[in-house]
Amino acid sequence: MSDSYSASYAAAGVDITAGYKAVELMKSHIARTLTSGVCSDVGGFGGLFELDTTGMERPVLVSGTDGVGTKLKLAFIMDKHDTVGIDCVAMCVNDIICCGAKPLFFLDYIACGKNLPERIAQIVSGVAEGCVQSGAALIGGETAEMPGFYPEEEYDLAGFSVGLVDKKAIIDNGSMAAGDVVIALPSSGVHSNGFSLVRKVFDVENRDIKTPLESLGGKSIGETLLTPTRIYVKPMLELFKSVKVKGVSHITGGGFYENIPRSIPQGLGAVIDKSAVQVLPVFELIAKEGNIPERDMFNTFNMGVGMSVIVAEQEAEKALEILRAQGENAYVIGHVAVSEDKVRIC
Repeated sequence: MSDSYSASYAAAGVDITAGYKAVELMKSHIARTLTSGVCSDVGGFGGLFELDTTGMERPVLVSGTDGVGTKLKLAFIMDKHDTVGIDCVAMCVNDIICCGAKPLFFLDYIACGKNLPERIAQIVSGVAEGCVQSGAALIGGETAEMPGFYPEEEYDLAGFSVGLVDKKAIIDNGSMAAGDVVIALPSSGVHSNGFSLVRKVFDVENRDIKTPLESLGGKSIGETLLTPTRIYVKPMLELFKSVKVKGVSHITGGGFYENIPRSIPQGLGAVIDKSAVQVLPVFELIAKEGNIPERDMFNTFNMGVGMSVIVAEQEAEKALEILRAQGENAYVIGHVAVSEDKVRIC
């Protein structure tokens, strides 16, 4: 028996040794994310990271934090736990990249009713994959076993990331002008927002969500909804090297109407060509089954656009070429105009 075993704590529902086993199981996943700045091993009291500011005049740290939300309910129903970690990382690093910053490291927080080491390791495998996709190191985290607070088969997942950018390279919309072009980077699906509405529309707790549907390209509702959030960090970092980007919006909860305006200064607005937006089949199914008005769809979901980028008209083609070379099927969805309306979809 381990010296750390506590019979009294175990009787209260917390198995300390399960936590140690989970750490051992996740170490191989964490190893995939290590970068040159990592100075500590997993299991310490703090994650250490050496900051390299070579070539920067005024380095600025940029932070972001978020969770996965009620999308986790789909993971419980489908008993699939290796993708929600990607969502957790994506929601943080996709925000950081909007400022022009490169993510450096990530920490996760998992709270659960019962620490099942193999399941915790599955969750962390997804976190590690998200970190690999974004170039961030997974330098620490916390698993909290909370019996009586969470059901034994459920958990919550949140995370925190820090990035770095030279102050002169922070995305600044001060030069944005009428005629600038709005470029869309496609989403992989619903991503990690709007799931309270999605769950209501599909009644996921009470219907079959595992049977493939022709309308979803042969995938089931559950499989489609669990598709992890696309991470845009590496393509965007390549774009920043060659094109002056005037605004970036991560399209999350609040859809087009809430997120695009966050990158646009007063007196200007984005005019979005609705016919240009490549709406994914899952959103058409949500609108149909939920009888949801079009404006509400664009005001809740990403509708197939995970990120928008604003550049000068003369640089639009170059931006598209760079993004496409990075595997993003980017395309133009609108332009900037003098307007009191921050977003017009027409």
